[in-house]
Amino acid sequence: MPKLQTNLSRIRRLLGLAVFLATLSAVTGARAAGTGTAVGAERLAAADAEVANWIQHGRTQSEQRYSPLDQIRADNVDRLGLAWHLDLGSKRGLEATPLVVDGVLYFTGEWSTAYAVDARSGQLLWKNDLQVDRERGRFACCDVVNRGMAMWNGKVYVGTIDGRLVALDAATGEIVWDRLTVDLERPYTITGAPRVVKGKVLIGNGGGEYGVRGYVSAYDAESGALAWRFYTVPGDPSKPYEHPILKKAAATWDTTGGKYWEIGGGGTVWDSMAYDPELDLLYIGVGNGAPWNKHLRSPSGGDNLFLSSIVALRPETGDYVWHYQTTPGDGWDYTATQHIILADLEIAGQPRKVLMQAPKNGFFYVIDRGSGELLSAENYVHVSWAERVDLKTGRPVETDNSYEERGVYQFPSPMGGHNWQPMCFHPDTGYVYIPARELAMMYRQDKSFVYNPNFWNVGMEVMKDVTVPAWMPSDLVRKVGASTAQGFLLAWDPVRQREVWRHNSDSPWNSGALCTGKDLVFEGTGHGYLDAYDAASGKRLWHYDVQQGVIGSPVTYKVDGEQYVSVLVGWGGSFGLSFGFASNTRDQPSTEGRLMTFKLGGQAQLPPVERPRRLPQPPSQTASKDEIAQGAKLYHHYCVYCHGPGGISHPNLADLRYMDAETHRSFDAIVLGGAQRDRGMVSFAGMMTPEESRLIHAYLTELGHNTLKNEQAQGSLWSHVKAWAYAAAARIADWGVGLLRWVRSAAD
Repeated sequence: MPKLQTNLSRIRRLLGLAVFLATLSAVTGARAAGTGTAVGAERLAAADAEVANWIQHGRTQSEQRYSPLDQIRADNVDRLGLAWHLDLGSKRGLEATPLVVDGVLYFTGEWSTAYAVDARSGQLLWKNDLQVDRERGRFACCDVVNRGMAMWNGKVYVGTIDGRLVALDAATGEIVWDRLTVDLERPYTITGAPRVVKGKVLIGNGGGEYGVRGYVSAYDAESGALAWRFYTVPGDPSKPYEHPILKKAAATWDTTGGKYWEIGGGGTVWDSMAYDPELDLLYIGVGNGAPWNKHLRSPSGGDNLFLSSIVALRPETGDYVWHYQTTPGDGWDYTATQHIILADLEIAGQPRKVLMQAPKNGFFYVIDRGSGELLSAENYVHVSWAERVDLKTGRPVETDNSYEERGVYQFPSPMGGHNWQPMCFHPDTGYVYIPARELAMMYRQDKSFVYNPNFWNVGMEVMKDVTVPAWMPSDLVRKVGASTAQGFLLAWDPVRQREVWRHNSDSPWNSGALCTGKDLVFEGTGHGYLDAYDAASGKRLWHYDVQQGVIGSPVTYKVDGEQYVSVLVGWGGSFGLSFGFASNTRDQPSTEGRLMTFKLGGQAQLPPVERPRRLPQPPSQTASKDEIAQGAKLYHHYCVYCHGPGGISHPNLADLRYMDAETHRSFDAIVLGGAQRDRGMVSFAGMMTPEESRLIHAYLTELGHNTLKNEQAQGSLWSHVKAWAYAAAARIADWGVGLLRWVRSAAD
């Protein structure tokens, strides 16, 4: 008998060894091929234990963006160096959070292009541009960006700028299935990352500025069949409502005056989602109204559910469970699509399962994620539109915000106190780290508003307020703009609802945050650095020049015993399109987008920065001063969202002050004929007359001449006097803003 037991034991050991070797072989082969082992429900639910990987958008279903990896620490982060980089050949914004599964990085770039890369070496495994219709880029309010992928059972999923949801084979990048999720007759886009919950791929959409009706859809992860769809705003009241809850929501809209359904109403689910498997609740963030102007959208008032709300749904059916509205009757583009974090906190001495969000409106919300009960809300940036949030009613106590008859200068601006850039939660400090900003805007009703699906339909005199004359130097526009807009990484205590520390940036448009180990927080800046901070004190411990603005979100992972930090580097997005605060150098280098990966002791180097070429000689100016002034107004109506006020866009996106002779000759062919359609510059024929095109060209020609004069005068006494005057104006603006902040702080 002992001999038999010994033999059985040997057999079991041999079988165990065989199973282990087979598993190891499968895993190794999967890594080599770029497939990763199967990511299903169990693996997603246990993502927190997979410390080496980053298998979901926020690493775990709670979206905390915290990794316990601690090989890179506060006491050695100064040794962090570049391990490798991969040039992507892109020139637009890179906003994605990479996934890392079993030694492979999966991510998206401009125009929804999908990539897989070896996580050790940076070797490209596959790339698929998904044949996106680039004419749909005209409806991308905030650049042709994409925020990432989801993974399930050997497939990765991508939402595209032209409204599709695509499943790709993770090993090859080949399309498994492809579903159109929107009505192409409406100006929809998709820029957000999908999520997979219980075998269903969840995707929302964008387009609220142009005028659409928002919703979130669930598709079967294997077949691509539509499982359910939840609309966030009611539709035409003369037709049946898709869900019973929409009948109740309709009572919060004016159905007699504004006819919101003709424009769509807005409420797009363009970014944030989170899932609690214990409560089996999916949380979605809902966007602004269409138009922004509530007096046009719903003239007699109303909360306009579910605009600017967090909504809890059942992921298998899409059934409504509860909602909390952060900005009832939103009239300022105060979306609640910002990052949602789930955590367990001790509130008033009791353990609570909470949901946390810092939406655009400037208040930080802590909500019971089971019931939707508001637990606390305090402003994390300066707020002028509301005095406070009433904890009994859950509603903001608003100040005098009417802009029907007069303009209102208000904090925050539509950029928000916090935008899409993800926060992170560090369990060791208990703090949430917010990529925050302070920026105001003048809100004033556009009384001549007429809906046009080809343009922004905000119902505000937005662009009329930023028209820049041709004679005004772009450097002055940039410097004054930089002085009045502040960005910072903010450490926030969600239990005490107070600021712990902040680190000011040179740009109000920075990356998402990453929390790691016991003591680190990473964030990239719009001025071209990747930084690491002590999570408790806010001291900056590491500062690396990445050559251009960073807005993508860093991740960390471990392969073969080494910890890495990876981030996409590529300036763009809504602020990047409109302002040139994109680099750490004065002359704004034109740099390709990159995936950059760091490790302790990394010795790789970036290539030298390509400096912009000198300004070509513009053609002779034949237009009158009045025509140039008309061209300035037209430019700031048609072109400013992509090319910036006064032509100060980053050179990656066709800085129009620097047009060469061929571009000047082909101006009408480009603007009206669509000669650069493949680059996303669609034809404006039918939207713009030939005479308007001529006037805009005259304005840009004048900009070119003025810029050339400034360049040629560099070094002269007059140029030094002007430079001193511009610097003084910027400093005065900076002092004024500083004084305003001090007064606000004292008042608060």
